[in-house]
Amino acid sequence: MKLELRGITKTFGSLVANDRIDLVVEPGEIHALLGENGAGKSTLMNVLYGLYEPDGGQILLDEQPVTFDGPGDAVAAGIGMVHQHFMLVPVFTVAESVALGHEPTSTGPAGLLDLQSARRRVREISERFGFDVDPDAVVENLPVGVQQRVEIIKALARDARVLILDEPTAVLTPQETDELIAIMNELKQAGTTIVFITHKLREVRAVADRITVIRRGQVVGEASPESTEAELASLMVGRQVSLAVDKRPADPREAVFVVEDLSVLSPAGTAVVDRVSFTVRGGEVLCVAGVQGNGQTELAEAVLGLVPAAHGRILLDGSELSRLAVRDRLRAGIGFVPEDRSTDGVVSSFTVAENLVLDLYDAAPFARGPAMSPARVHDNAQERTAEFDVRLTDVQDPISTLSGGNAQKVVLARELSRPLRLLLASQPTRGLDVGSIEFVHRRIIEERDKGTAVVIVSTELDEVLALADRVAVMYRGTVVGIVDAADADRDVLGLMMAGVPLEEARQEASRHHSSLGEADLTAGSEGGLT
Repeated sequence: MKLELRGITKTFGSLVANDRIDLVVEPGEIHALLGENGAGKSTLMNVLYGLYEPDGGQILLDEQPVTFDGPGDAVAAGIGMVHQHFMLVPVFTVAESVALGHEPTSTGPAGLLDLQSARRRVREISERFGFDVDPDAVVENLPVGVQQRVEIIKALARDARVLILDEPTAVLTPQETDELIAIMNELKQAGTTIVFITHKLREVRAVADRITVIRRGQVVGEASPESTEAELASLMVGRQVSLAVDKRPADPREAVFVVEDLSVLSPAGTAVVDRVSFTVRGGEVLCVAGVQGNGQTELAEAVLGLVPAAHGRILLDGSELSRLAVRDRLRAGIGFVPEDRSTDGVVSSFTVAENLVLDLYDAAPFARGPAMSPARVHDNAQERTAEFDVRLTDVQDPISTLSGGNAQKVVLARELSRPLRLLLASQPTRGLDVGSIEFVHRRIIEERDKGTAVVIVSTELDEVLALADRVAVMYRGTVVGIVDAADADRDVLGLMMAGVPLEEARQEASRHHSSLGEADLTAGSEGGLT
């Protein structure tokens, strides 16, 4: 099915999320929609899927104009969408999940739910595309990568001929990403048209037939998969950027931060952090890698005191932190960048200037006795926003008027603008454009080089490999291994992110590399003979 969007415009108040966007996706091709978070990609696809009504423009399928009053109309027209956050009921089976909303019924007078028909449909699609999904498996017991396959099966079961994949690799290990790319190619061979939304340059080059780049709600160009990552990045940002982190080897000093046998319990009483131990020295970056939801969030929150530790010790410069309040931990020299800036990083009704002194508003130089100095707070805000290139109208505006990326810069500016012993940053570049990521990475390395112990929690493997001096991989609340960055292999880390212990992961990755080498040698020999 051919898809065409002509002049699609979508606004939210004064914000123009999509500005007269034109897009043509040919039948049976994988068309990547590339752009940074907030560029307007997902909004455009939500318009296509009927979740948003466009304020202007036209949608055509096989040259015929269509209008959708909701997702049901889009599904009926042959469009399926796999959202970044899966739309699955955890306690349902795969068959029940696929049937939900389009429940097959028996032919008898009672019209009972016919789950056997749903099971057959799941098996049929699973076998056709090699998904290996059990129709009777319960969703919450499935790995994330398999849950994503269930979402794809849902779309295909409803005869989707255009499949939209919205940031589909955000929660996958590298191995699961490779499997998804193979599935996408299988679907393409079967004639399915795929729109692949992403901001990851490596993946778009690996799978796309054509690439459309969106920046600030507008199409800024088209590119081929042969384009370099640097070329694609410059299209996304509008200027040349360096994708490599410029850093010299670490010069680790004394042990600054120690976690010993730490456990954190969920409200239900299960261990979400399970006896984790590690040490971080001054002047090094330890990156905590893993698929989202494996205890990294709770680990970071326990370090700051936002959630209680059920067991173990947390030490900074030899002093126990466990009994200290959050404010005292910050005053002890911890800089904290939370993963959810809107909830934990800023106070939305406060001004930008006030948010820049949230943890120091009652201390010199921002206060004299019980009174805060508005002039000092204002001057500090002017300096910090200039230094961190925060795009704003006035530092006295509420921080809620800023874009998500600029709000993240405010959080980073606040935490990196005071003396630190430990910098703990969760997803520090989430929502930032490539140019801002370059800046943040440079500041993190500068902090390391001052002698600060740095812990970065990130689900972005490229970021981990770029920043880390050592990598700790978490899986289901435990650290399955810690490796030096010099020895960090993408395949090994990916296997560890799926729960494979370090040594087993090394052996499996080595076998995989050997088999690839033999395949290349065989292909070369055959080429010579022909």
